[in-house]
Amino acid sequence: MAAILEKTTSAKSSEAATNGSQSPHFVNGVQIADGTEIKAGHDFSLWAQDVQDDLLEASLDEYQLHLDQLDASRAHLDGMLSETQATLDALAELSDAFKTVESQTSAFQKQSEGLLADQERSEKLADDIQEKLKYYDFLEPVARRLNAPGAGTLVQGKDFPTMLLRLDECIDYMQTHPEQKESENFRSRYRLLLTRALTLVRGYFVNTLRETAADVSKRIVDQQLNDTTMSALLYAKFRVGAMEMKELGLEIQKRAAPPADADPEQEGEYQSLMNELHTSFATTRGRLILPLIHKKLNDIAQAPSTSKDIVSFARSSISYFRGICLDEFELWGEWFHGQRGVYDFLESLCEPLYDYLRSRIIHENNINRLCQLCILLQTRYLHDPEDETDIPDPNQLDFAILIAPALEDTQTRLLFRTQTILRTEIELFKPKPEDLEYPRHTPAAPGGKATPPTSGRRKPSHMIATPTTPTYRRTSLEPPSSDSESDPSKPNIPLPTNPLKNLPPDIYPTLRTCILLLSRLYRLLHSRVFDDLAHQTVHLTTSSLTTAATLISNKTAAPKTPQPHTTPRQSPLSPQTTSSLFLLTHLLLLKSSLVTFDIDPTSLTPDISFDLPTLLSALRSANPATITRTLVSGSLVVTNMLDAKAELDARLRDAINKVIEDWAGRMVAPIEEGANESGAKGHVRGKASVGSGQSQLSPKEAANRTAALRALVEAQVPVLRAALDAFMHQDERTKRTLLVAVMERVVGGYEAFVEGLAAGGKGRGAAGGFGSGGGVGAGMGRKGKGREEDVWDLGTFEEWIGGVFGVGQSGEEEDGDEDEDEDGSERGGDDDEGSDVASV
Repeated sequence: MAAILEKTTSAKSSEAATNGSQSPHFVNGVQIADGTEIKAGHDFSLWAQDVQDDLLEASLDEYQLHLDQLDASRAHLDGMLSETQATLDALAELSDAFKTVESQTSAFQKQSEGLLADQERSEKLADDIQEKLKYYDFLEPVARRLNAPGAGTLVQGKDFPTMLLRLDECIDYMQTHPEQKESENFRSRYRLLLTRALTLVRGYFVNTLRETAADVSKRIVDQQLNDTTMSALLYAKFRVGAMEMKELGLEIQKRAAPPADADPEQEGEYQSLMNELHTSFATTRGRLILPLIHKKLNDIAQAPSTSKDIVSFARSSISYFRGICLDEFELWGEWFHGQRGVYDFLESLCEPLYDYLRSRIIHENNINRLCQLCILLQTRYLHDPEDETDIPDPNQLDFAILIAPALEDTQTRLLFRTQTILRTEIELFKPKPEDLEYPRHTPAAPGGKATPPTSGRRKPSHMIATPTTPTYRRTSLEPPSSDSESDPSKPNIPLPTNPLKNLPPDIYPTLRTCILLLSRLYRLLHSRVFDDLAHQTVHLTTSSLTTAATLISNKTAAPKTPQPHTTPRQSPLSPQTTSSLFLLTHLLLLKSSLVTFDIDPTSLTPDISFDLPTLLSALRSANPATITRTLVSGSLVVTNMLDAKAELDARLRDAINKVIEDWAGRMVAPIEEGANESGAKGHVRGKASVGSGQSQLSPKEAANRTAALRALVEAQVPVLRAALDAFMHQDERTKRTLLVAVMERVVGGYEAFVEGLAAGGKGRGAAGGFGSGGGVGAGMGRKGKGREEDVWDLGTFEEWIGGVFGVGQSGEEEDGDEDEDEDGSERGGDDDEGSDVASV
């Protein structure tokens, strides 16, 4: 092949040379590689022809060989095509055969699947039948086991819980498949078997408990044991088999729960068995513990420190019972799941405590001791309802439940004693003569500063009796100085802070009793009970103070009112004045004391009673109209329904108005005479009107009356100040408020008087009446200091009377205090002014 290529290359070169020789320009000729020299085109053509011939001759054999090879390849490929076609024909035959097999196989598969489905359905049916039959097949073997002699030993077997579980499953199955034949019959038989099994549990539990108790009792009888050994024997012995008994009891407890759709009060079917376990345990423990409890209580009751003092006895005995209850509560938790029944058991152990305390509480008459006992029980053993973080742990002993009966007995006795005190010391209180001696002076406290006067005027020394040491009757609520507070051997249970420390020591005994009683009982009784009791107490106290004020006013005849044309003699306080100030000061003290108590008026319960004689008389008349009128008019009586605070405010308002009217009326008596004679009394700007009858007065008579008014004001104001100082002591705000109210009432009366004079002067004109040329008109017509013989204008009178009262004009205080409320500073109506003073 290389030779052929070489020849081909040479031929191409020769051809190129030939083509080159055809060029018309050969100058020197061309030398060929084989040595031939070509000088002209003819030479090149010859040379090229030779080369071509040589090439053809050289490549003919190789081409022929290649052609033969191609022919052989073609023949071989034709053979292969024929064989391939034969193979395709064979494969087509096989494909047809496979299709036939596939169709046959599909038919066979369908037949097989049908057979498999029938087999699975049969197997499932057999399994279902077997599954259902197992709930029926279990009856006979379990019945033989539970009814066999010595079946009680099954309880100790490890498969006993499994047997109970199988019984539960069978009962549930029968209950959920009532359509199956004999399901109801089998369900009842299974229930009987379950009851039989749980009864075996109860029997084993009770027998084990009885044997343990008998062993402990025998050891206690045979040996003299100390407290430590006794405790170890009473509790350690019972803890030995507690875990096993707890698990067995749990089997009953799980089946004692009522169904989910049962009524809340409905118990489970086997709750009675669980109750028997609780009762058996409680009875067994009670036989062992109660003798020790009685012995310990006798020792505490006979001890010198607790034999006579109920608080000491309660504290010692309750502490002992608390320890017993904690131990029993812990032991109960080792025998049972949950706390159902444990508090009934512990209450049975506490019955001796209740009996001892109840007998002592019933015979305890000292209300302070009863209050101390309530405080002891509430503060040490009860939860604070206002403390949200103090939530009892259900797994811990809630001793408050056990101490509640003792607290209820104490509160009941306390309520009874309170009712007795209310009746004897408030409602039926009979004051002694010294109880009605008012006003009383109290000496200044050692080292204390004297109370500053309301103004710079000195009080007359002859107006009030000289200061004396106050004497008052001690109530049953005030413990003697030798009580437990000074005896270290008695329990230190402090009573609530004495509210009388901030009050005058000479207050009326019923008010003292009321304040002490409410302060003692506050937060010791239920809120509704305390509210009812507080309303009753305040009502009785208010009535008692009113009665005392009446007795004070009736002690001696009231002095006559001074004549308007004469300067009155400065005399001591009249009984009526003393009575009104007494009532006012005590009602103010009662109102201020009630601020510390949260009394709810919505908790009042009406007391409805019938006037039977009147009602029977109406019924005998057989007249429906008479019966109806009798019922509406008075047979039906509703008592104690008025809110005590509202009643107190009403009486306080009346007392304030009475004091103001008394003193103001005394001062304006000279200018009221004309109005009284004419019968024309009214109200001008809320004050007594005295101007309707002044048109008939002469200028001289009017001037005399106003002079008498000013003289009375100057004489009575010191008396009023001294009286307020004697009754209200250091209550400067109330004293100033009353002074302002009296002054404004006097100013209002004087204003009405002046307006009446002015109206009369206009009617008379210049004919010697109250015109511009008269003396009265001249006095009324200028601002400033009026002449003594003239009728002063209103501004001059206000300026003058403000200086006399020492509180400034129009009720403004000298020391620059804040002005009173607008309704109180203006000369408004009686109710407005009384309410403003009452709010002080």
